[in-house]
Amino acid sequence: MRAILFAAKAAFVLSFFVGTAVAEDWPQWLGPQRDSVWREQGIVREFPKEGLKVLWRVPVALGYAGPAVAGGRVFVADYVRRAGEATSGPMGRDKLEGSERVQCFDAATGKLLWKHEYDCPYFISYPDGPRCTPTVDGDRVYTLGAEGNLFCFATADGKVLWSKELKKEYAIEAPYWGFSGHPLVDGELLFCLVGGKESVAVAFDKRTGKEVWRSMTAPEPGYCPPTMIQHAGVKQLLYWHPESVNSLDPQTGKVHWSIPLKPDFNMSITAPRMLGDFLYASGIGDAAALMKLDLTKPAAEVVWRGEPKNAVYCANSTPYLLDGTIYGVDCRTGAMMGVRLEDGKRLWQTFKPTTGGARASHGTAFIVRHEDRFFLMAETGDLILAKLTSEGYEELGRFHVLAPDSHAFGRNVVWSHPAFAGRCVFARNNSELVCVSLTE
Repeated sequence: MRAILFAAKAAFVLSFFVGTAVAEDWPQWLGPQRDSVWREQGIVREFPKEGLKVLWRVPVALGYAGPAVAGGRVFVADYVRRAGEATSGPMGRDKLEGSERVQCFDAATGKLLWKHEYDCPYFISYPDGPRCTPTVDGDRVYTLGAEGNLFCFATADGKVLWSKELKKEYAIEAPYWGFSGHPLVDGELLFCLVGGKESVAVAFDKRTGKEVWRSMTAPEPGYCPPTMIQHAGVKQLLYWHPESVNSLDPQTGKVHWSIPLKPDFNMSITAPRMLGDFLYASGIGDAAALMKLDLTKPAAEVVWRGEPKNAVYCANSTPYLLDGTIYGVDCRTGAMMGVRLEDGKRLWQTFKPTTGGARASHGTAFIVRHEDRFFLMAETGDLILAKLTSEGYEELGRFHVLAPDSHAFGRNVVWSHPAFAGRCVFARNNSELVCVSLTE
């Protein structure tokens, strides 16, 4: 108990002081450090009565992929459907004809700067477009489509620097719900979740696309993006496929350690989250584990595992760990929960920031911390300003940003993670990309 609380408080103090630095961009999924923290200053403390100021709206097509913002540009991937019907149900793959696009807009005006479009038939479940947020690294941007089309573009003009068809190259089919692991750049390498024999994890040279190494075999690759952590004096690359959470050497792909964790339906989705010496991963089917990382070498052990009435089992939205509490959205009930880190005890739950008040399967809110508050993007299309503590949920403001125009479980939803940059929020649904000012 003391070790967990000390680690949690130390991590909070460190992140608070780091948070005083100015960070203008949101170049990838979950932000510059992939930690769901927005560190920019001069941000509103409360929403004005007349509402937030919408700076621009531009049309886009289908997509779950969130936008990335870097260098005054917004990058977003979408899908233009030409034929076929999308049932948006979990029980079968849909066949669509259409094309995927990568578009680049001016962040200040919404003006289209360039786009790249390519033919891409879909045969996946929930075929409402690409899943992966673009990853911007300097003068290059990397995108991964729902059917495994991996691209490296020049950010300036959209020139294709290299590309790969992962299904063809690795002799695999797209996962049931499409390729969903947001590509990760670290140093000179680009890490991807792929699949196939000895290629669940693959590292590419980010400049040429040449494979550097491949690692691990599993019945299915799952949907969880690669995650980099630093612990025991070394970097560890985390991959959670549907059989286990794994730590790899990022330079070689050698597996340091594996801990079994098997969610239902192969739905290893949310990234394991680290706080101090602890790592938390969870998914549907009461699959959850708090792991303690070894202080001297890359190794880990289980502190506790999830049971039917403890923990929070996340799917669409990656949880956030702070000051001894796990904040996450339970995929089966749709409730946001506060859960005690040391033992998984549920402290509170609410449906207000997810569905707006009703229990619903896979109710969703995306969680981003800013200083002592949180911005939550609800599946209803509302941006919410809230305080989350071990005591409960306190809503400070709400502004309707987008119409929920994607269909899931009998309701309309927005299931796309927003970006926070330039003192604005950038969000998208299946018909438009919007920029809303959050300047104080």
